[in-house]
Amino acid sequence: MARIAAIIAVFATILVLGGMWFISQDQGGDDQFAQCREGQVAGGASAIGGPFELVSETGETVTDKDVLTEPSLLYFGYTFCPDVCPMDTSRNAEAVEILESNGKMVQPIFISIDPARDTPEVMAEFTDYLHPRMLGLTGSPAQIKAASQAYRTYYKKQDPEDGDEEFYLVDHSTFTYLTLPGHGFVEYFRRDVTPEQMADRVGCFLENM
Repeated sequence: MARIAAIIAVFATILVLGGMWFISQDQGGDDQFAQCREGQVAGGASAIGGPFELVSETGETVTDKDVLTEPSLLYFGYTFCPDVCPMDTSRNAEAVEILESNGKMVQPIFISIDPARDTPEVMAEFTDYLHPRMLGLTGSPAQIKAASQAYRTYYKKQDPEDGDEEFYLVDHSTFTYLTLPGHGFVEYFRRDVTPEQMADRVGCFLENM
C-alpha cells in the first residue's frame, strides 16, 4: 500500500506542477457526450492523444490507426509492476466483460513503459492471462516516450535495487483512457473507479456515439 501511495503522490505532484491537466466538467455547449463525462482535459479532449507507432505483442510494428479501430481502454504500465498494474488492468478487463455481457464490445489495450523488459513475448503472456482480447503494445524507448507524451502520462525508472540491473521499479501515472473511433480520446478513469462504474460510464459514451 505504501508503494501505491507513493506513486499516487508523485503523479499528484506532476499534475499540480503541470497546471492541473484535468479540470471539472462544464456540462454546457454542444458536447454530444456531456452527460457521460465526469471531467475534461484543460484545453479540450483534443489535448490528449495523437499518433503513435509501437510494436504489438505479435512483433508487428503498428500505429494508432491500426489498433484504435474500435472503442478502446488504454492503460500505460509494465508487466513487472508488483501491485498497481495488475490491479488496474484486472479492473479494466472486468469492465470489458461487463460491457460485453451487455452487447458492447470494447478493446482493452496495455502499453508498456518498460521496453527493456517488456518484449512482445512477455507482453503476450501478460495480456493473455488478463483477457483474451487485451492487446499488448511495447516498442523502443523513443516510441514509448512519444506515445506517453501524446497521452500526457508520466513514468520514471527507479534505480536498480541491490545493484541488480534487472530488478527495478517504474513510477508511473495510473489513468485509463477511453478512445472512440472518429473521436479519439474522450474520457479518463482514475484508480478508484470500480469495474461497474467504468462499464456504466463507457456504456454511456457508446450509446451516444
